[in-house]
Amino acid sequence: MNARRLTATVLCSAAALSALGGCKTKGEIVVDQGVGITSIRSTCPAVGIPEYTGDVTLFRVANDRTAPNIDLVAAMTDVRAQCSEDATAGDKVTSTVSFQVQARRNDTAGARQVTLPYFVTVLQGGSAVISKRVGNVTLTFADGEQRAQVSGDVNAFIDRAAATLPQEIRERITRKRKAGDTDAAVDPLSDPEVKAAVARSSFEVLVGFQLNETQLAYNATR
Repeated sequence: MNARRLTATVLCSAAALSALGGCKTKGEIVVDQGVGITSIRSTCPAVGIPEYTGDVTLFRVANDRTAPNIDLVAAMTDVRAQCSEDATAGDKVTSTVSFQVQARRNDTAGARQVTLPYFVTVLQGGSAVISKRVGNVTLTFADGEQRAQVSGDVNAFIDRAAATLPQEIRERITRKRKAGDTDAAVDPLSDPEVKAAVARSSFEVLVGFQLNETQLAYNATR
């Protein structure tokens, strides 16, 4: 995954359909049987890497951020999630997030292990942090090898009820409208109450390197 930040696409509305070609008929206005939005919404969260946390640079000497002083650079890639919406699984939705960490060191002399911390955060409504955990991945460089790679995976848990739109809101979104009705061409998501309900039931799982303030500032300003 090359994108540093992923915002959950929770619903393909009529207004967004042209921009979200991958949604196909989700959110399409149906004219032949009345007008409405066919909305299929997943309780599984979106997954992504927050901005500036997808890579980390280690330096040989503290406070020297010049290129010749770089010891090691690592990047988090190939972030994927496996998630089942099976309601029989219980009151929690489990999303298993996997990723790769690829690293390159400048000094290839000797075998070496480097442990890097990472975080996994569950975000609700684009801003509320529901949970955060920190783990570690360890890269192993063989003597003379410049590059190393390691895989990681972590589970994130989301309350199924919180990720499910209330039935009344679903009905307001998917209600068919007759052509010619005053609200036939109105996007239901323009209703503040509907918009707020969709936001509350929207979740993201975000993973990235657990950086200190100096490392984060370096990523943001380089």
